[in-house]
Amino acid sequence: MRIKPNLPALVAVILMTLWTSLSVSAEDPSSQRFSTDPVTNDGKRWRIGYYEGGEYINYQQVLTATVRSLMSLGWIESKIIPPQEGEQTADLWKWFSESLDSDYIEFVKDAHYSAHWDDKLSEKMKNTIIDRLNSKQDIDLMIAMGTRAGLDLANDRHHTPTLVLSSTDPVSAGIIKSIEDSGFSHVNATIDPGKYARQIRVFHDITDFKRLGVAYEDTQAGRSYAAIDTIQELGKKLGFSIVPCHTQSDISNISLAEHSAINCYQQLAPKVDAIYVTEQGGVTNKSLPVIVRTAHKYKIPTFSQSGSQEVRYGILASLSQANFRYFGEFHAQTMAKIFNGAKPNELPQLFEEPPRMALNLKTAEIIEFNPSLLLLGATDELFKEIDTPK
Repeated sequence: MRIKPNLPALVAVILMTLWTSLSVSAEDPSSQRFSTDPVTNDGKRWRIGYYEGGEYINYQQVLTATVRSLMSLGWIESKIIPPQEGEQTADLWKWFSESLDSDYIEFVKDAHYSAHWDDKLSEKMKNTIIDRLNSKQDIDLMIAMGTRAGLDLANDRHHTPTLVLSSTDPVSAGIIKSIEDSGFSHVNATIDPGKYARQIRVFHDITDFKRLGVAYEDTQAGRSYAAIDTIQELGKKLGFSIVPCHTQSDISNISLAEHSAINCYQQLAPKVDAIYVTEQGGVTNKSLPVIVRTAHKYKIPTFSQSGSQEVRYGILASLSQANFRYFGEFHAQTMAKIFNGAKPNELPQLFEEPPRMALNLKTAEIIEFNPSLLLLGATDELFKEIDTPK
């Protein structure tokens, strides 16, 4: 089946790219009074801790981009961050704590926490972290990476500044009160409410699908990760139906999560004419090649919610995140302003990333998708081959 891109819609994509690139540079005037210049904590370094609900491929990239931006702002001496294997952040954090040079920031070596998607461990770890924040008071800022970590630390049980990063939709997940107000003076959660609507609109524009396959865990967090409410709303407007398949995602048994994701995509592929590959625990470097082969077998176009890294590995398209640089800059500036006296809830949470297309030409060839010159012109990242995840 040869798929023809919707050319007028692609013009809108390019215009949207230009508009968004301009709009993200307009900073909330209320936060401009806070400097981003490096400053010590009364002569000492600011001590930073980290907590994640479990390993996920994006967490390394978000964390790395944030540290690179802190280097650009002068908080850390510039240094090449070594490539990381797998999806764990523990080794990366260890390298930060031992190898980065800074007079202003310390990534505390024993303040890296991961619950490995284990509910019992998560509850225990949450209490351990909060107890440390209240009793030892040796952490000046916590990074809560992902929705699970955000839910655990966005509360009034402690008052340590906390940045919630890489949460799909912190409002619908119940982490924060609204885009304008986190609900806690010490909490700030980055949010891009239109991100997933932009993804679905672009995917629909270039493939004109009628039946969209979506695999996700049927829980509040799972539906939030997959942006199900947004997809349902757009389905009514754009005239497509959703074909769901329920997975197991936030569980400690990664192998079981991977197996459930693979099974779902194998069930969906013969029934749909497009698949939206959502962020979840079962989509990993191990399972992704199987998911890609399944989509190729049935010549099904796929779109990655996660970003261009999965396009590198054989997903047809996504909105490129330019190595997460834009998010890293936003997070670093927020962190710098907090260290310069801002309360987290005084700073903007809204960040709309510039939408840049990512496209895998080899996948396009395999599934007989014929990208137009206009689509190629709107693409920031082109992959000519399908790489194998390490």
